[in-house]
Amino acid sequence: MRIKLKPAANVVPLPVLMIATYNEDGTCNVMNAAWGTQYSEDVISVYLSKHKTTENMFRTKAFTVSFATRKTVEESDYFGIVSGHKANKVGKVNFHPIRSEVVDAPLLEEYPLTLECEIDHLDEDGPDAYILFGKVKGVSVDESVLTDGKVDIEKLEPIAFCPYDHTYRVVGEVAGKAFNCGLKFR
Repeated sequence: MRIKLKPAANVVPLPVLMIATYNEDGTCNVMNAAWGTQYSEDVISVYLSKHKTTENMFRTKAFTVSFATRKTVEESDYFGIVSGHKANKVGKVNFHPIRSEVVDAPLLEEYPLTLECEIDHLDEDGPDAYILFGKVKGVSVDESVLTDGKVDIEKLEPIAFCPYDHTYRVVGEVAGKAFNCGLKFR
């Protein structure tokens, strides 16, 4: 039997994205964003409200997007709880920023997969909300999460946010081969 729930645009799973920028003084700031997706082959989109990170990104026109993992779940959650206006979040969790060679934004050593982006364009959605479109200019990956030169999701262990019960879930198990497992119905 199916039941009706309150209408909500709860798409699952939602990747837990860490958006990093440079503050005016050159220090690293990072925020947790769960409403993001791939928009096209080389553009991502993220729905954001006004934050210290968005202020920085509008100033520099650059940002990085890292994928939170099982190993970084507590720090990643903290980055979403505390404002960059009130704390040096990266210093508090003892993460290590690395300067991107591609864009004017930091990578964090602890996140093994990072997209290096420039602002492609913004759509405003009210006075303090934006749909950010970021052009991916580079991808930085730690070799520890590669298999045969490709990102191995089981090694990466990215987490997803579940809006139904406000939990983080690990993504990884293979359920089938895309563009292949359904061929039996042809």
